[in-house]
Amino acid sequence: MDIDQLRTFDRVVRDGSFTKAAARLNVTQATVSMRIRALEAYIGAQLFIRGRQVQLTDQGLGFLPYCRRMLGVLQEARETLRRAERGRIAVGSLSTMIMPMVSKALLRFQRRHKEIDVIIREGRHNQIATMLHERDVELAVICWPNLDPLLTNVEPLLIIREDAPLVASPALSEKLGLTPSFNDILDKAPRYLHLNWWQVAPTAATSLAQSPLIQVELPTNPGRSLIEAGEGIGFFVRSAIADSLADGRLVEIRPTDLEPLHRDIALVVRKRKALEEGHLLEFANEIATEGRLLGRILKDNLTTE
Repeated sequence: MDIDQLRTFDRVVRDGSFTKAAARLNVTQATVSMRIRALEAYIGAQLFIRGRQVQLTDQGLGFLPYCRRMLGVLQEARETLRRAERGRIAVGSLSTMIMPMVSKALLRFQRRHKEIDVIIREGRHNQIATMLHERDVELAVICWPNLDPLLTNVEPLLIIREDAPLVASPALSEKLGLTPSFNDILDKAPRYLHLNWWQVAPTAATSLAQSPLIQVELPTNPGRSLIEAGEGIGFFVRSAIADSLADGRLVEIRPTDLEPLHRDIALVVRKRKALEEGHLLEFANEIATEGRLLGRILKDNLTTE
């Protein structure tokens, strides 16, 4: 029995699915199945009833609290050891916020503190939430409000609202005209790109996703390239396309019958007590300095620090 097997068992219980657990853990479904089989072999009991919905057996229900107790003790031990380490900071961030919020902050911080190791981990919101839950990072940039059931307690230090314009290439924008309606866009745009900016998509984005347009789901950079080539439209948070808007490769589309969209993000810490470590607070303030340039500040708990 090892830590990966215990974490996988706990993750399957939380998600009720081997497939979802695999996605959360960033492993294949086959790996999840292998770990569970190995754990069952070690314990000598079947833990799950496999089917369309995965359910715990009576033995699995009995084992669950002990599993979580072991994981909790290991997490506490890791956190204690990390506190004992000097000169190490671990930060998680949404992939799209590394450049606009974290990179310049990191450069300034490390120029002053060359002796400190700074670990930056990136991912989607649920991946960063898992990192916070498992104490792999102390500080993080995540979507807000946090709806991840795994992460029930975090302290927001800074909450920012960034607008998310609908954009197209100049050529496609010209075809749409200055004041296109939603139907004009449906008639003339070749495809709509899904980009996962939100935990729950706003109504306007959902409406486009339900339209007759051809739809493609892509990461940010390939999606931006496709739209710059005139092959579609999509909502982007402004920081992800600022350069393309500035040099004219992309143009904002303002539909007359769609409300402007935005995305809220937050700089969070698992527990505010962690900021008593001076270097973590200093780095948080550096990230916040960049964050304040991105959009409207909804909450700022670092200004008096």
